[in-house]
Amino acid sequence: MFGASRQQPILVLSQNTKRESGKKVQLENISAAKTIADVIRTCLGPRAMLKMLMDPMGGIVMTNDGNAILREITVQHPAAKSLIEIARTQDEEVGDGTTSVIVLTGEMLAVAEPFLAQQMHPTVIIKAYRRALEDLVHILEDKISVEVDTTDRSAVLAIINSCLGTKFLGKWADMACNMALDAVQTVKLDEDGRSEIDIKRYAKVEKIPGGTIEESQVLRGVLVNKDVTHPKMRRRIENPRIMLLDCTLEYKKGESQTNIEMMKEEDFTKILELEEQYIQKLCNEIIKLKPDVIFTEKGISDLAQHYLVKAGITAIRRVRKSDNNRIGRACGATVVNRTDELREDDIGTGAGLFEIKKIGDEYYTFITECKDPKACTIMLRGASKDILNEVERNLQDAMHVARNVLSKPRLVPGGGAAEMAAATLLTRQATGIKGVQQWPYRALAQALEVIPRTLAQNCGASTIRTLTALRAKHSTEGNATWGVNGETGELVDMKELKVWEPLAVKLQTVKTAVETAILLLRIDDIVSGLKKKGDGAGGAGGAPAGVPEQ
Repeated sequence: MFGASRQQPILVLSQNTKRESGKKVQLENISAAKTIADVIRTCLGPRAMLKMLMDPMGGIVMTNDGNAILREITVQHPAAKSLIEIARTQDEEVGDGTTSVIVLTGEMLAVAEPFLAQQMHPTVIIKAYRRALEDLVHILEDKISVEVDTTDRSAVLAIINSCLGTKFLGKWADMACNMALDAVQTVKLDEDGRSEIDIKRYAKVEKIPGGTIEESQVLRGVLVNKDVTHPKMRRRIENPRIMLLDCTLEYKKGESQTNIEMMKEEDFTKILELEEQYIQKLCNEIIKLKPDVIFTEKGISDLAQHYLVKAGITAIRRVRKSDNNRIGRACGATVVNRTDELREDDIGTGAGLFEIKKIGDEYYTFITECKDPKACTIMLRGASKDILNEVERNLQDAMHVARNVLSKPRLVPGGGAAEMAAATLLTRQATGIKGVQQWPYRALAQALEVIPRTLAQNCGASTIRTLTALRAKHSTEGNATWGVNGETGELVDMKELKVWEPLAVKLQTVKTAVETAILLLRIDDIVSGLKKKGDGAGGAGGAPAGVPEQ
């Protein structure tokens, strides 16, 4: 009877899949997160180290921007991949704090490890983390953050400075802060009671190798990497009338194949004449409005150039759509699709100067001195492409910080002060929680201390001594703004040092970190398809950690 019930084991998963489950998976996820956090840890704070990465094509990236590093690293472990994803989300959402979010997530998972070892159920830890996150958001919003006056330029510059202090651009911080703030204030658009700051579309960064970083500037207008189409066209026009087109100034070819039957040889001449007349009609419609400069997204035929030169009009062809929109925002012109629909109010008269300059081997078109530009170009100069790329990444962060402050004008102290103050308040609140939940709750409070600890570590200070002194400071009332000076490793009041961070960045950082930690703690099973030997097909994705690709 017993023998009959012993059946063959049933295989649900196919032969070439690998399955890991239970505690092993959770511990593996935690160690993967810790490894990624350790890679990034030295990139936090003003004494941050740079990472040099080589991509598969042989290009190099030198940076200390968390997101840029993780973008270049190829990882195999699924948990590590999700960490890389959160750095990207942080970068898109608030533009800064990519390094902090990775370090925090790694630490929050690391403090959960002992509880798992003591057989505490992950859902209990998750519940405590959720509760701690809610309290943490309230603490940051109500008790730690302060209001900032966005009209006070020096206050806003100090905030951007604290973002740039940790970057390569820190040496030119004053110039870079002013550039970031000017660019964001130019792009800011208030209409119908809503405020819009679109940096991605309307604040373009144009990198021109050569020169020095000090020569970089924000143009009150737009810069396009183009030259005129005909050598006789004017290269400098003051107060130009600018026309933007989205159509070709060439003879339109038939959409499908077109057959024409000709009986006499004069017919061929007649067809050529019709083509010329069509182009002349287009040009006459343009010349009628007396523009000085034409930008078109499509081509301009030689004949059209001839008519335009005779009329004294400068033409630039094959401009990108995004550049055309930017020129429209800067000088007040409208992009028109057909020449027969052109009207006087489509022409932009807001620019003060149109000029083409030769920088290095390239020609650049400058449309500057605009009266009220709502788009701008940041011209970056620097010794090499690598330096320019790093400067651009730093400036993007600075512009995002400026945007965050202008759209949500609340600040928290930097230098690990906000984290330390929040950790102290959370530890106090933990005593009021009944049951086993208070331990993970308290652990999350301790995890926040990783930021001041890493800051002290990166500038070579004694971590234990610094953190003990900082805890003692925060345990007395009225010292909530004390943190670690990232340059020297000494304790200092962030009010005096003027190191502030936008609340939006800090909130996004803690929310993302805690939610990712919760997500990774929830996983108790990893099923991965292995590639079969011989062929490249097989299961989805690469092999999990510790499993060689076969």
